[in-house]
Amino acid sequence: MNMSPKISLDQWRALVGVVESGSYAAAAEALHKSQSTVSYAVQRIEALLQVDVFRVEGRRAVLTPEGEVLYRRGRHLVAEAERLEFTASRLSRGVEAQLNLGVEIVFPTWLLLQCLDEFAVDFPETRIELFETVLGGGEELLKNGQVDLAICSRVPPGFVGDPFMRVRLVAMAAPEHPLHHLGRPLTHEDLRGHRHLIIRDSGTRRESPGAHELTEERWTVSNKATSIRAACMGLGFAWFAEEMVREELHSGALRPLPLTVGQERWAMLYRVNTDPDSIGPGAQRLNALLTKATARCPGSLTQPQER
Repeated sequence: MNMSPKISLDQWRALVGVVESGSYAAAAEALHKSQSTVSYAVQRIEALLQVDVFRVEGRRAVLTPEGEVLYRRGRHLVAEAERLEFTASRLSRGVEAQLNLGVEIVFPTWLLLQCLDEFAVDFPETRIELFETVLGGGEELLKNGQVDLAICSRVPPGFVGDPFMRVRLVAMAAPEHPLHHLGRPLTHEDLRGHRHLIIRDSGTRRESPGAHELTEERWTVSNKATSIRAACMGLGFAWFAEEMVREELHSGALRPLPLTVGQERWAMLYRVNTDPDSIGPGAQRLNALLTKATARCPGSLTQPQER
């Protein structure tokens, strides 16, 4: 069927804006349009498609079932148009002026910095914006289009990611911590009387407390350096990625806890390019450097790529 679209992209943007912002006034402000323009756009959709998008309940306008369908499809249409424009912009610019990276904190920082240092030799003019994420934070950055490349623990719907690395996390505490002086293997019951150090999910929709939070006595922090420092001071125990605390392990500032069950946990990391069709030369080079650098790391799932 070859039909010219009846609804313009601006009209779909208006509908999506009204739904997501909650009102015509808020949508008008976000879209830099007048409220009457936004209202007229929605009315045109209803008239041209002969459906009611909203119905009034009390003082609120809510989506009709037909409106729900139009909103979902319209949202995807607007998002795809924005991705298309972004791709065209990236292709026209060639070498990226800036690369935005989202990297899960359990990925070895020293390894990432080595890759960025080598990248800077080839692309000295490309700025790097690094977002260090925890759990859902990487997903949000991808969904919001805030990063070009992410190393994250989950791949959000609509994106394609390659398994990149398995990271081993081990229960640890400082040598002077009471758990190291019980003189026997430990059970999870032994942990319940001590403080658990947790790094907060950096996503706005944070996970609810779960099985990984073993005690009522917890400190939740936003920065991995704070968590590591607290553990080294004997203020609690935590599961740390081995590569994240390799210096502390080498110096003896931290020691693995002798748990009979659950001493180690494994996290899978995925590498996700926001839009593989528009990946620039800088992002390609950084991908290759990361692949090469991690190929010989414990848990690596990549094969080295030469230039």
